[in-house]
Amino acid sequence: MKKDKIVAMLLAGGQGSRLKNLTSKIAKPAVPFGGKYRIIDFALSNATNSGITDIGILTQYKPFLLNTHICVGKAWDFDRNSGGLRILPPYTSEAGGRWYTGTANAIYENIDFIDELNPEYVLVLSGDHIYKMDYNKLLNIHKEKNSDVTTGVIEVPWDEASRFGIVNVDDDNKIIEFDEKPENPKNNMASMGIYMFNWEALRNYLLEDHKDENSDNDFGKNILPKMLNDGKNMYAWVFKDYWKDVGTIKSYHEANMDLLDDDNTLNLYDRSWRIYTNNKNLPPQFISSDAKVSKSLVNEACEVCGELTNSILFHDVIIEKGAKVNNSVILSQCIIKKGAEVNNAVVLEGMVVGENKKVGTKDDGNLYLVCEEGIIKQ
Repeated sequence: MKKDKIVAMLLAGGQGSRLKNLTSKIAKPAVPFGGKYRIIDFALSNATNSGITDIGILTQYKPFLLNTHICVGKAWDFDRNSGGLRILPPYTSEAGGRWYTGTANAIYENIDFIDELNPEYVLVLSGDHIYKMDYNKLLNIHKEKNSDVTTGVIEVPWDEASRFGIVNVDDDNKIIEFDEKPENPKNNMASMGIYMFNWEALRNYLLEDHKDENSDNDFGKNILPKMLNDGKNMYAWVFKDYWKDVGTIKSYHEANMDLLDDDNTLNLYDRSWRIYTNNKNLPPQFISSDAKVSKSLVNEACEVCGELTNSILFHDVIIEKGAKVNNSVILSQCIIKKGAEVNNAVVLEGMVVGENKKVGTKDDGNLYLVCEEGIIKQ
């Protein structure tokens, strides 16, 4: 066992059904974000910026686009001769082919991969959150407390606490109870789905959990409560920077709009902690003399001839002369025709908003999804 060696296991097979049409063809971690990224870029970039050199990506739901985006991990410096990045899909075993049955089962099915790397610690991550984190800070707390597992937690709004796994702790942040999506939460400290385990301890619990026919094979429901009941040393580390679970169209829109906020704490321009992605070889954006652009992110190969305010454009978006886009997220290869007006919307890839078509109004307080099925009020 190599001292202080970490293997990261990134769970990236989520369907993200609450994102509706955004995930009808792709896994949630592959959803575009922030004009040029995909959601998974944040966890991958955090790992490489934290000096982690070995990572397994556990894919499942509609993985083609996600696999194509990640490839061999070159964009995140994971294309290494030893270790590096490995895509770990479900596979056929003696019991036959099946999907991973839960988060813990996904790790269990890849015990051989982890054993080959022989780490001291395993870092379990989720591929569908927006945040910047130095995982070494989590490791330092883990070692300082001589913990068997340390979980990242964050304060969430009280009215949202019931949709998260809540972690109850004592004055020293030692975990005393796990409360999975409680109707009446005792606090608002939500698990981030980020866990630092001692591999030796986790390995034993995964083997035991696999034998339990009544288990959901889930970390939050099974592994962590069992470790707690067995008196294992378990601590929470409170994360106080930006973090967003983009689980709905509304939260997806909000997270994108946060990038345009003057008080935004998710700094994409911080050269000391870059967010990397698989870049496309595209021409530069074009802003015509007729255009009016303010407080917006505009990616490559866009042509803006109309009015653009407080919005985010992915690559190859055309806004024709006389068109207006406000407070919206426009995914790649969309066309907003002349005279059209788009307000408070998420416009999916390849959509055309026709001439003089109106999507919402600036102050109607609604959010709209523009997709193949039409304009859907959220």
